[in-house]
Amino acid sequence: MLRKLLAVSVTLMFAVSIAAAADTAQPRANLSAADIVSRNIAARGGLQAWRAVQAISWTGKMGVGGNQRAPIPLVSPGKSSARIPTDPRPKDEVQLPFVLEMQRPRKVRFEIQFKGQTSVQVYDGDKGWKLRPYLNRLEVEPFTADELKASAMQQELDGPLVDYAAKGTRIELSGMEKVEDRDAYKLKLTLKDGREVHMWIDAQTFLEAKIEGQPRRLDGVDHPVEVYSRDYRSVDGLQIPFLVETRVLPVARAAGGMTNIQAPPEKMIIDKVVVNPKLDASLFAKPQVETAANRH
Repeated sequence: MLRKLLAVSVTLMFAVSIAAAADTAQPRANLSAADIVSRNIAARGGLQAWRAVQAISWTGKMGVGGNQRAPIPLVSPGKSSARIPTDPRPKDEVQLPFVLEMQRPRKVRFEIQFKGQTSVQVYDGDKGWKLRPYLNRLEVEPFTADELKASAMQQELDGPLVDYAAKGTRIELSGMEKVEDRDAYKLKLTLKDGREVHMWIDAQTFLEAKIEGQPRRLDGVDHPVEVYSRDYRSVDGLQIPFLVETRVLPVARAAGGMTNIQAPPEKMIIDKVVVNPKLDASLFAKPQVETAANRH
């Protein structure tokens, strides 16, 4: 679950980089990547407004579990195809309450309630800790090397487009594609560390229609991830998504002719967003077991 929680933090940091804009103009093929970025930031509430944001908190519910996947076809040479049943998990998602708090520079605290217990992960911009009572691990543990690496790669709370040049990011326009039957500009972001991330900006509203998330490792295979953001609402003049949907895509396997079927979408429903809340510095320090256990 911790790997998923790390992905959630990154997901929301990218998702908060979007906003609604009442623009019904036809797509303009002659817009440059810089033009598209400028329009996106203006639609979100403006550059200066986002620069003034020092902290954000989200509360809501995160869907986990659920077993709506089709059986996985298994094809063996000289034999007819068989079906492997999926895990005996509940069909419907379970909605777990969560709190996500972020503060510059790249500090993150994520809490999620599971079976009456509160699990915590904290990243102070350099070090990270986790408390996982749902695994009967009642001691605070440091992040692993992989978890630290994933946390270090996450974006600042204003997303990848604000002040992208100062962040060492290069942006190119890769053309236009359909996203959920709407025209969208496809941008390629080359981050400071050399990673490439693709983002799709709606050609009429200049909302972020879709973005590539961190790959999800399932059954020993890395799966591509797509993140969609919807239900934008105004919060202190900024436009924030209140529904974030993550889709893990299937991957074909050469060995055994097996194809991994796409998992059901995971939805995060945001109930409340607070811009520039007063967050105590202790929230981003190593968690205390007593405090974490009582915050539920």
